[in-house]
Order: sequence, then structure tokens, then C-alpha cells
Amino acid sequence: MDLKSNEPFWLVKNGIIQTYPSLHQDKTCDILIVGGGITGALIAHQCTAMGKSCILIDKREIVNGSSAATTSMLQYEIDTPLYQLKKLIGEEGAIASYRACNKAIDDIGSIARQIKSKAGFRRKDSLYYAARKKDISWLKEEFMERKSAGFKVNWLSADDIQTGYGLAKTYGGILSRHGASLDAFCFAHELLKYNTKQGLEVFDKTELISVRKNRLHSLVKVSTGATIRTKKIIYCTGYETASVIPEKFVDLLSTFAIVSEVDSVLYQQYKDILIWNTSEPYLYMRTTDDGRFLIGGGDEEFHNPQKRDALITRKSKTLEKSFQKIINKPFFTDFSWAGTFGVTHDGLPYIGEHKEFENSYFVCGFGGNGITFSVTAMEMVAFWLENRKHPLSEWFKFGR
Repeated sequence: MDLKSNEPFWLVKNGIIQTYPSLHQDKTCDILIVGGGITGALIAHQCTAMGKSCILIDKREIVNGSSAATTSMLQYEIDTPLYQLKKLIGEEGAIASYRACNKAIDDIGSIARQIKSKAGFRRKDSLYYAARKKDISWLKEEFMERKSAGFKVNWLSADDIQTGYGLAKTYGGILSRHGASLDAFCFAHELLKYNTKQGLEVFDKTELISVRKNRLHSLVKVSTGATIRTKKIIYCTGYETASVIPEKFVDLLSTFAIVSEVDSVLYQQYKDILIWNTSEPYLYMRTTDDGRFLIGGGDEEFHNPQKRDALITRKSKTLEKSFQKIINKPFFTDFSWAGTFGVTHDGLPYIGEHKEFENSYFVCGFGGNGITFSVTAMEMVAFWLENRKHPLSEWFKFGR
């Protein structure tokens, strides 16, 4: 599956950061990580830190799947509002899921410091505003639920938002004091480079073809003809996991994004805020670390890469017009692209074991919280490797 198209901004901005070979000799390891995006890089960081011998493979160039198309907005807010999630899975699981994403932002900051990252990690507030008058009542309910759960939030009126952020056509919203952004493409490369120095082996253009198991090991055959003998397999294959798991558990959508020319005035005004709204599908906006403005949205059901890509020009124009209505300034597009992402019935990821895959673990951080879910999965993987059950397993498991 083609997970992205056109020229995602991050690929052009960063160029070729690091290259890796394909695998042409048989290998043995404790853990094989399948997938070389931001999720695989984070999981490799965790497993390497635990002293495990790890190999990471990807069928593409490293970090050239959906991680190259991400907008990298780091939020604790899950696509399913807290008040709704409580009704779906109960108060304990809902609040625990939100708190895990909240903690993940701090954890990413800690990792960025540890590896001396230059990926532009920056803490930001997050503004979630009502784009329609009918959304005010439930958004205020959401505000009260978050406040009651201990999250640092304030309610802003439409006038507050207009005065503080210059946004038109709003009906009030929630200001959260805990968010961030970074260049996930660059960060994933940094993580892999850091961990190859600790013993991690990375191979690109090396696709998993088959897995044959015995009692103690799995023998993995890859597209180059080599084999990997491993004790455990961790799948970090994102939305392509939908073609591996036998049952349907995720819906695929196409999403679209544009990045402006450098605008130092807009950057200074909005560099410390993430903005998203209650439209269906919702819009989201943020600045980049090199002084541009990014806006995304316009999600549609995914059919195939060709149909998705045919929509890029029209969707880009729609996003430009949306920006002009909200910010009341022209948007001069430098980059536009489309990507594929998945949504689940409750907005939560699928992280855990599957009955059809012995000695294996899946990390599927679906929805708008893919990166923060993947950070949470680092701790969950550690529990799994130590034969302990993680508190979030019940809510993130397959078959829930």
C-alpha cells in the first residue's frame, strides 16, 4: 500500500538523513521489529535500552511510509472526546488512556533531551474550538470532564479566541496547557542512529515474507532471501497491519495537508499553539520549526492511492480557503500531500498480542494520536517482555 503521495514537506526539508543496507545474510536476535517508521524507532529504543539484541527491518526506505506524511501534532486529546470515551469503555479506561497520552508528551521531551535531538520538539498549548454553534454544549461538557479528571484546561469564549489568537468564526473552545510538536521524520532517524550505536541493526528494502515457528524461536524469511531467527516479533506496521490481521478492526481514511511559504509574522503569532476544531472532518493547524504554517484535514474514506492522489489539488484549495476564513490572511502553499491513516470504533489504538500470532506483539497507534500511543507502547512492550500485564492492555487489546 502506498501510504503517502506527492512530496511530503518533511522529506524535502530533511533530505537524505541516513541510509541503511538491505539484509543479505542470515541473522539471529532476541527481537525482530517490523516497520521502520516513528513507531518502530521508538520501540527499538525501548528494547535496546533493555539490553535486547534487536533487528529492525522495513520493506521501504527507512521512515518512508506514513511517518513521512505525519503532521506530528502531539496532543493528549484522543479523537474520541473524553465524555464519549467514558460512555464507551468506562471512566477508568477513558481517563487512563487520556493520562497515558498526556504522559507520553513528557516522555518524548525526555527522549529528545537524552539523544540530543534537533527535531524541533517544542511544547505548545492546544486550542480545540467549536466551529459550529451546535457544538458548544457538548464541548463544554468535554471541558468539565477534562477539568474534573485533573487536566489543565480553560474555557475560552469566542471573544477570548478572537482577541487572543485572531481566529474568526468560532463559538468558544477548550485551551489545554499540554501539547507539543516536532519533526517526526527527523526524530525517527535520530532514534535509529542513536540506537545503532548501542547495537541495533537496521535494514531497509527488506520485507518480511513468512514466519515459521518452533517452541523457542521464529524463523523469518525476508524478501532478499535471508532468514532471521528471533525469539520475539514486534509488528510496527501501522495501517498496513489491516492486511495482516484476519478480522476487520480499523477503517482507513485519506487525509490531506499543505505547508505554507515561510512567514515570520504568522510564525511568531502561532508558534506556541496547536489549533483544531469540531468540524467533520476536523481541521488542524500548527507552525513548523522553520517558520511555516501547516494545515491539514479534509479526510475521506480511503479507496486506493490513485483516487486519493487525484483529490490533492482540490483538497489543497479547500484547505487554503478554510485557512483564509479562520485566520483572515492568504495562504501561499509551498507543499501539499496526502496520506493514509486509520480510525477505530473508540479512537484507541490496538497494542498487544493476537491469538493468531505466537510470540508476537502489535503496536498500531491509530488516529490522531499515533505518536503518543506509540510512546505509551514502549512501556507496554517492556511489560510484555517481562511477562507482566500492563494496566492499559484491557482497553487496547484485539477483540475488545
